[in-house]
Amino acid sequence: MGSVPTMQEAVDLLLTAEDVAAKLKVSKDWVWDHSSRKLPYLPVIRMSDGALRYRASGIEEFLRERERASTMRRKRR
Repeated sequence: MGSVPTMQEAVDLLLTAEDVAAKLKVSKDWVWDHSSRKLPYLPVIRMSDGALRYRASGIEEFLRERERASTMRRKRR
C-alpha cells in the first residue's frame, strides 16, 4: 500500500512543462523559453534524459515573486 503524501511532499510534486503551462495558462513554448533563457526565469530541474521538471512549490514561489514585482511597479507610478 502506498503512503499518503505529507503536505510538504504534496506541494513539492514534480510537474511537467505541460502541467506548468496549464497552471499558468501559457503555451508550452513559453514555459520552455522561460526555463532556459528569458526573464522571468522559471526554476527548472533538468533530468538526465533532457526532460524538464518543475517543483510545484517553485512555481508557487515564482508566482509570488511576479506578484511582488507587479505590485512594486504599480507603486512607482
